[in-house]
Amino acid sequence: MARWNIDPVHSSAQFSVRHMMVNKVRGVFSNLTGWLEFAEDTPESAQIEATIDVSSIDTRTNDRDNHLRSPDFFDVENYPQMVFKSTSVKKTGENTGQVTGDLTIKDVTREVTFDIEYYGQADSPFGDVRAGFSGTSKINREDFGLTWNQALESGGVLVGKEVQITIELQVVQEQQAPATV
Repeated sequence: MARWNIDPVHSSAQFSVRHMMVNKVRGVFSNLTGWLEFAEDTPESAQIEATIDVSSIDTRTNDRDNHLRSPDFFDVENYPQMVFKSTSVKKTGENTGQVTGDLTIKDVTREVTFDIEYYGQADSPFGDVRAGFSGTSKINREDFGLTWNQALESGGVLVGKEVQITIELQVVQEQQAPATV
């Protein structure tokens, strides 16, 4: 089984959440790192670990980003990273699967399952081998201690509970050192 490193330049962790009960706000964490161990012929034995720098949040509004970094939400001073560690992988189709693992946000860890699509592998013009994956999941942000909200005069709340997560990964296979005799 080969080890692959997440290419942070060609990978992203995106999210969307309802805002004011009438639309969705989208954002991205621009600093995503990690690795996976994976072989095409045995996807069920894959292992994944990814870390997100929470301060890298970008919703295209500085005031909102700063509020999300505050103790009301992520409290990046005390909890600078989110971490996902896989516990199982299940193949569901030719190029699809489910990856279940432990997601830690702040000091709370919960099991989360991502529906995964595998895009394949290719030799890159940079002399390495790359592979691509896409994954989606939904979480209840309150399960992770992200409970801040504000009631609206018209009914409902400012921020929805359900968060849609989309991960786009490009990974680079580690180069194997030549065997010595």
